[in-house]
Amino acid sequence: MKTYIRLLSFARPLSRFLTPFVLTSLIASVFGVLNFTLLIPLLSILFDQVNPAEMQKFLNQPPPSFATSPTGLFNYYFARVFQEYGKIGTLQFVCIVIVLSVLFSNLFKYLSVRQLESFKARMVAKLRETVFDKTLHLHLGFFSNERKGNLISRITTDVQEVENSIANTLSAASKEFFLLIGYIVALLSISVKLTLFAIIVIPISGGFIATLVRRMKRDAQEGQQRLSSLVSLFDETFGGMRVVKGFVAEGFILDKFRRENEGYRQAVRSLANRRELASPFSEVMGVAVVAGILLYGGSLVLSGQSDLTAAEFISYIAIFSQVTRPAKDISNAFSGSQRGVASGERVLELIDTQPAVQNKPGARTLSGFQQEIRVRNVSFAYNADTSVLQNISFDLSKGKTIALVGASGGGKSTIADLIPRFYDPTAGQILIDGIDLRDCTMESLRAQMGIVTQESILFNDTIFNNIAFGNAATETDVMEAARIANAHDFIMAQPNGYQTIIGDRGGKLSGGQRQRISIARAILKNPPILILDEATSALDTESEKLVQEALTRLMTNRTTLVIAHRLSTIQHADEILVVNQGRIVERGRHDELLTLDEGFYRKLSTMQSV
Repeated sequence: MKTYIRLLSFARPLSRFLTPFVLTSLIASVFGVLNFTLLIPLLSILFDQVNPAEMQKFLNQPPPSFATSPTGLFNYYFARVFQEYGKIGTLQFVCIVIVLSVLFSNLFKYLSVRQLESFKARMVAKLRETVFDKTLHLHLGFFSNERKGNLISRITTDVQEVENSIANTLSAASKEFFLLIGYIVALLSISVKLTLFAIIVIPISGGFIATLVRRMKRDAQEGQQRLSSLVSLFDETFGGMRVVKGFVAEGFILDKFRRENEGYRQAVRSLANRRELASPFSEVMGVAVVAGILLYGGSLVLSGQSDLTAAEFISYIAIFSQVTRPAKDISNAFSGSQRGVASGERVLELIDTQPAVQNKPGARTLSGFQQEIRVRNVSFAYNADTSVLQNISFDLSKGKTIALVGASGGGKSTIADLIPRFYDPTAGQILIDGIDLRDCTMESLRAQMGIVTQESILFNDTIFNNIAFGNAATETDVMEAARIANAHDFIMAQPNGYQTIIGDRGGKLSGGQRQRISIARAILKNPPILILDEATSALDTESEKLVQEALTRLMTNRTTLVIAHRLSTIQHADEILVVNQGRIVERGRHDELLTLDEGFYRKLSTMQSV
């Protein structure tokens, strides 16, 4: 119930929707019940059981006012019409009232549905916006540990389940509940004895439905987890289709899909079996009670032991037959809501996840970069058992370039990730202009930095929007950045120039073209600090030359941290740090490191020159 209430709160202010929804649902229910209570006078006319003395009693009452009940109002005019127009006129009057009652019932039902749809749309939109916003602000390590397909499933499929299940439950919990109460009140007004006999089915049905709901929740949770695994498999397969086909792994992938799909099928089937059991059970119990009432009440009427007339008894049966519908809808809605509750819990779990890296209260806003970045005795571990960096220290002064080299997995990229505070050190500290990074706002810190990685991260958008990403740039600014990045010529050769859509992850461009667009994006940002993570290692010789020229222009008069695979690209760095197994094992300029006998850097240089 706590999950359910919290999900509804995303449509705040609730009174904006719930008040008119409850009001229109209540009025629709009143007219809905009235439709069947009008059967009594209708059948009384048809069976010629209208009592003139009772009609005169209604006429002797004071004329109706605003305080008069609907029943009193109807009885007064019913008696007037019967006196003036006789049976045929009264029959016409009752039929007209029934038509108007049905009209108003459906009118207010439509208005309540409109309010419900507005409520659903607002709740789901706000929920999806909240979960996406919270996900965007989670720390980088979260995305390394979570499968992307699982996140996509929570934001799309799970939120959709909330819309389908939770909102429908709200409708049943209010509109159908009012209708059920209205029917019960009408039944009690006709015969208390028969109604008390009939409602014994409620606790029996309630206990059965409660047991089903508990089991259905477990099935729903397993089903949503299986669906998330399927979405993850789709994402990985479609994103790596070149590898799948290159290794003739279609059969392997298909087997994985079949296992996940079969698990999902079984979970959905189990959930559906239990969910669908609620409806026939409720219906069978309802029909059984109706049969019991017919037997018990009919015997009383036929033997003359009941105060009910034949018209009242038939109307009672007609009204009671309608009780099973809202009761069944309510049980179906609550049983069906378990899938929505399970999905809602997965969504709320993501919303409640706290980022491991976040701004501390009162964090300072950096206005610029003036002096240096100092890394002091920094150690880092992704988890308690695996140490990635150990006692790393260096200074990166303004306008200087430091290069990180070493074997793969040595910790170079982790050092680069600590500078923009994608992670926090587990020991030691990093200072920018004498201020600990943890004392600065992440937004102002990262505003000082431009990052170009080995893998060009582009979006399925225009070239212009990819370069201007996050900046309100003019066309002139974007074109100038592209020229500096050696990208303008190939961009103009595209079908629509800067307005060309480059496909998913820039798939319509070559690796060198994608990298130059990434560099143009960094140039446009014009940051004082650059972080280049093996920006040329995946390129061919011609593309590398163009990209390296662009990088050289980008690095001019900037403070730069370079992770290099090819040593020829960092020979002019002010200092080279050789990182191996999480430690700095050598440091110095290119020519100095080459003089070290048995030095790690010298071995790397020798291997690359062969």
